[in-house]
Amino acid sequence: MAELTKEDDALLAELGVEIGIKKLAKHTPREERIIAGFEEIQRFVKEHEATPRHGEDHDIFERLYAVRLDRMRELEECRTLLKPLDHQELLSGAEISVSAQQDEMNDEALLAELGVEAKTADVTELRHVRSTAEKRAAEEIANRERCEDFEKFKPLFEQVKHDLDTTVRVSRVIRKDAGFLKTDIKEGEFFILGGQTLYIADVGELIKAPNGQTDARLRVIYSNGTESNILLRSLQRAIYKDETSRRITEPTAGPLFSDVSDEDDLASGIIYVLRSKSDHPVVAENREVLHKIGVTGGDVKHRIANAKLDPTFLMADVEIVATYELFNINRTKLENLIHRFFDTARMDIEIMDRFGKPVVPREWFLVPVFVIDEAVEKIKNGTIGNFKFEIKTASLIEA
Repeated sequence: MAELTKEDDALLAELGVEIGIKKLAKHTPREERIIAGFEEIQRFVKEHEATPRHGEDHDIFERLYAVRLDRMRELEECRTLLKPLDHQELLSGAEISVSAQQDEMNDEALLAELGVEAKTADVTELRHVRSTAEKRAAEEIANRERCEDFEKFKPLFEQVKHDLDTTVRVSRVIRKDAGFLKTDIKEGEFFILGGQTLYIADVGELIKAPNGQTDARLRVIYSNGTESNILLRSLQRAIYKDETSRRITEPTAGPLFSDVSDEDDLASGIIYVLRSKSDHPVVAENREVLHKIGVTGGDVKHRIANAKLDPTFLMADVEIVATYELFNINRTKLENLIHRFFDTARMDIEIMDRFGKPVVPREWFLVPVFVIDEAVEKIKNGTIGNFKFEIKTASLIEA
C-alpha cells in the first residue's frame, strides 16, 4: 500500500479522520499459548454448535476444553487478552463452572484421572503429554465386582482345571511378536492373567475408539468369583504387560507342538517367512504376496546366508518377513502341515540352478503375511482343522 502524502494527511484531517500508525501486536510465548488454547475451544464450539461441557459422559477433549474455558473466564489476564478475539462471546459465561463437584480440578488433575499425565500445570500448554494406557488397563483389571451368577460359570473353571491337569488342554505363553491379536480374544476363550484364570463370557458390539480403531466391551468372569466389563483393548494391553500371561488351548489342540518352554528346555524350531529379491518376472509381479514358508531348527540368518546360490531360494537373496519361535515341536510334521494347508496357493515356477539344471521349488506360496500369521495362531490354539485356505479371497474360511 502506498504511503500517504502530506496533502493526503491534510485532506483527511479536514474530513475529521485521524491518522495513526497501527502497530502489530506482539505477544509473549505465554500469551500466544493462551490464544492458541482459546482458538481450539472456538473451533470446538463452531464444530459442535455448543460450548464444551463437564462430566464423565463427555469426551476427554471436551472436558479439557470446559476446564480450560472456566480458567480463562476466571483469570483477568486471559479475559483482557482474549476479549478482542471472542466473537462467540464465550468469556461472558458463568465465572466458575468448575465448582461442580465432579469437575473441581485443573487440566493436570483431569488428565491424571483419565489416565494421561501432563508435565505442566499450565492450562494453556499441554506439551510433553504421554499416555499411561497400561496403568489404565491395570486399574480396569482391578476394578471388578462380585459375579452374581458365578455358579453358572464355576463348572467351566473346574473342567478347565481338570483338562490342564490331564493335559487335554495346555496353557501357552502369549507373545505379541508371534501374532497374538485383539481378534484372538473371543467369546468362550480362557486366559491366565495375574495368576487367575479368566473366561470371556461375552463380547459386545464393536465400537470405534477415538483413535479410529475398533474396540468392544467384554464381560470377563474370573476364577475367584468376580467379573468386570473391561474393554477388549484394555485386556489386550494387560495381557501383553503381564509376562506370565497365558492362553488356555481348546481340548482339540493336540500334541503337534508346544510354544511353552519348560525349565532347561531349549528352543527346538522356528517357522520362518521369507520374501525373494529375485528379478524373475513372475517373482517381481507377485513379490508382495509371494513367500517361502519353512521350519528350521537353527538360526534363520545362517539358513539364508547363501540364498543366491540355492535354487530353493530362487537363486536370489531373500529378506526375513516374520519368524515364530516354538518349543518341543515335530519340525517335519509341522512343516508338512503348513505346506498342505496352503497347497492350493503353491507357486509353480521353474528355476535353473548354478549348473543349468531345472529345479521346481516347492516351498513358495502366494499368501499374504497376515494370513500366514492367522494360520500359525490357529495351529497354536489347535483350531486349524476347522479352517481351510481359500485362494479366491486369499483368506481362511471355516472348513
